Amino acid sequence: MPRPAAIIVRNLGTQDYLPVYAAMCRVTAGRDAHSADEFWLVEHPSVFTQGRNSDPAHLLAPGDIPVVDIDRGGQVTYHGPGQILLYTLIDLPRAGFGVRDLVSALERSVIALLAEHHIEAAARPDAPGVYVDGAKIAALGLRVKRGRSYHGLSLNVDMALEPFSRINPCGYKGMEVTMLRELGVQASQSALAARLCDLLAADLGYNARQFCEESPL
Repeated sequence: MPRPAAIIVRNLGTQDYLPVYAAMCRVTAGRDAHSADEFWLVEHPSVFTQGRNSDPAHLLAPGDIPVVDIDRGGQVTYHGPGQILLYTLIDLPRAGFGVRDLVSALERSVIALLAEHHIEAAARPDAPGVYVDGAKIAALGLRVKRGRSYHGLSLNVDMALEPFSRINPCGYKGMEVTMLRELGVQASQSALAARLCDLLAADLGYNARQFCEESPL
């Protein structure tokens, strides 16, 4: 079965983390050779998520922010208002690339987006994600089952950064975190999210995006 030329894009708006996580798991489990590849754009209320091999020692003082154990790779991270979540539900073997290829494409798409706003950013081989002058601006975490990926990336746009001080972000003590507003980017979150989808779709070789208003939740 050849890969589809277009990728489905669903904008889910603001949603609690757990229903979206459950939907990702359900959709991935139900995929077959004809299932579309999809991007899900979403924003979550404040939540800490811990990867399947996360060390609890990296969760320092969560306070009133809920903590959710999930099945992606990586350590603890924070999601909250003012952050873009881009989840990638892709049949990797059909698309012709592996997990490392997807991680690199996610990083490149964020780096390209920041470059359009005259911000120099880079990936790190020892710590997946995107960094500006050593401060993390985008985090990555994936899970692959039967060759199908889910979870994806988070990009800090205009959010409260204080919750990151309650954890060791992605397992790194004292890691600095930044966001686009701090770096002078004034574009709207919706415009940035749409452009990020464009860049990632092009990097992964999809010729078009098809927007779908039907919710998977």
